[in-house]
Amino acid sequence: MSASLPAAKFAQALALHQQGQLARAQALYREVIAVAPRYFDALHLLGIVTVQAGDAEAGLRWIGKALAVDPNCAEALFNQGLALQQLGRMKAALSSFDKAVALKADYALAFYHRGNVLRALGQPKAALASYERAVDLQPQFAIAHYNRGVLLQEQQRWEAALASYERAVSLKPDYAAAHLNRGLVLKELGQPVAAIASYDRAIASDAGFVLAYCNRGVALQDLKQWEAALASYEQALALAPDRADVHLSRGDVLQQLGRWESALASYERALGLKPDYADAWCNRGNALLAMHRMEEALASFDRAIALNPEVPEIHFNKSMALLLTGDFENGWLQYEWRLKRRGRGQRDFAQPLWLGREDLAGKTILLHAEQGLGDTLQFCRYASLVARLGARVVLAVQEPLANLLCGLDGIAQVLRPGEQLPQFDYHCPLPSLPLAFKTSLTTIPSPDRYLGSEPGKLAQWRARLGERTAPRIGLAWRGNPQRPLDQARSVSLSDWIEHLPGGFHYVSLQKEPAEADRGVLRSNPAVLNLGPELDDFTDTAAVCDCLDAVLSVDTSVAHLSAALGRTTWILLPFNADWRWLLDRDDSPWYPAARLYRQKTLGVWRDVFEGVAMDLIANFNPGPDAPSPRR
Repeated sequence: MSASLPAAKFAQALALHQQGQLARAQALYREVIAVAPRYFDALHLLGIVTVQAGDAEAGLRWIGKALAVDPNCAEALFNQGLALQQLGRMKAALSSFDKAVALKADYALAFYHRGNVLRALGQPKAALASYERAVDLQPQFAIAHYNRGVLLQEQQRWEAALASYERAVSLKPDYAAAHLNRGLVLKELGQPVAAIASYDRAIASDAGFVLAYCNRGVALQDLKQWEAALASYEQALALAPDRADVHLSRGDVLQQLGRWESALASYERALGLKPDYADAWCNRGNALLAMHRMEEALASFDRAIALNPEVPEIHFNKSMALLLTGDFENGWLQYEWRLKRRGRGQRDFAQPLWLGREDLAGKTILLHAEQGLGDTLQFCRYASLVARLGARVVLAVQEPLANLLCGLDGIAQVLRPGEQLPQFDYHCPLPSLPLAFKTSLTTIPSPDRYLGSEPGKLAQWRARLGERTAPRIGLAWRGNPQRPLDQARSVSLSDWIEHLPGGFHYVSLQKEPAEADRGVLRSNPAVLNLGPELDDFTDTAAVCDCLDAVLSVDTSVAHLSAALGRTTWILLPFNADWRWLLDRDDSPWYPAARLYRQKTLGVWRDVFEGVAMDLIANFNPGPDAPSPRR
């Protein structure tokens, strides 16, 4: 047989292989090997084509035979490593890649795949070094830059990961996965706008990239751009209608928009796809709670708890339903799960938590603020009850409340944030005190007035307000915009002012009005804007004591005014906070409070009109007081 025959047949096989005709190439490689069993290139390439044809195990055997002929071929060792990697035999694959790079120190592709294997073996430090060697050898290696970024992202090395992704997309501008991951890193770095731009680039490169639409929706939620977030999730669902997680996210946005029925439908779609989806059962309960479908809401929370009993958020949400319905016995117990919620800023102490069981006689207890200013004002009333148990009570509160609460009955010391704590025996967050005292609807400690104004401040503000020629009415229309669902409880001053009757002197208690509100205040001399002059809550308290009534949405001003015993009318959204209970126009927490509730979700007009009629009915308007401008 001519020595050139195997070479000629090998050339034919190689040409077919390069054309993608794998079966014909395999057959010819076999013919070569039949007459030349140690033909290295035929053995090697038969192994490669066999792997490509879907039989990695057989391909591995052929590559092994090639290496038996020439054990020092870096390319064959590399392809052996690829086949082993495909078969999940990672340690053996690593050995092959190690041998390949030992023989060929500039083998960038082998270093790259070696990094992939080391990552799969849980050796991130070594994997990173291998990726870095690959990009050092081949700086234009986009996928190696990308995988280096993935590894750095997993290690939360955000800046370094961002640099890797940016290098990848500079080399390959249509690299959709790199644009996506770049967006994820930018979100972690607190740059949601830049993250959205990166997701948009991913979508421009791959219009069917569902994950890019999903993460774009998340970033838009962070920016409270609810309509845009909804559109992004709906684009994702148009591409992947069976993604239960996207139906869940869509429902969450619909809740923020107050579209509770649509949110409910979205959660139920998620549950139709994934019946054991605890998060969807929980959020379904939230939607039902907002619609006051209480039994169904509690059943939904119970289903979520049965599926995932250790998730604090679910128990906390159930507590909201129980407390809203007045079931304080069970509600306070569930409410304690709030302390286990991630990112809630709870304080850890070596001293034990006091929940009413231990004797406090002769002991020092630290009562500390945990939530918002309104919560502190509501629950500080319990300090005197703790003191009556024989305890020395130290109160740690937010800076704006510290001066006001120095005069609270039963308090030995008030601490501001950052001040050194004294020695103490027990601690209790203020919102846990109702549980400690087994508070029921009929045992809420509700004195007519448990806070007071400083005499000096009161005199100062009486002088500032001057002679009373008409009833003075305080106004507070916005809460903390960072609070979830604040847009539901806050109102627009421009909308409300249209319904304020003439004959009254209105006083703005809004410490930091939004820019739009400032314009309304400037154009309305009938509303005295005291906000910029209020240094802390001692000022606000003194002003409240100079007023005939305070009208407020559910915010700290409402709690302050009611705790001072001042006539306080509170404007509530349809889905009001648990503390205002259901279907009541009074509050067992505050004898001085009257509640005005939305009858229809999102509609304030009836509330404004009811407040206006009652102002006229309960006070004698001054004939010379200017009317607010419509």
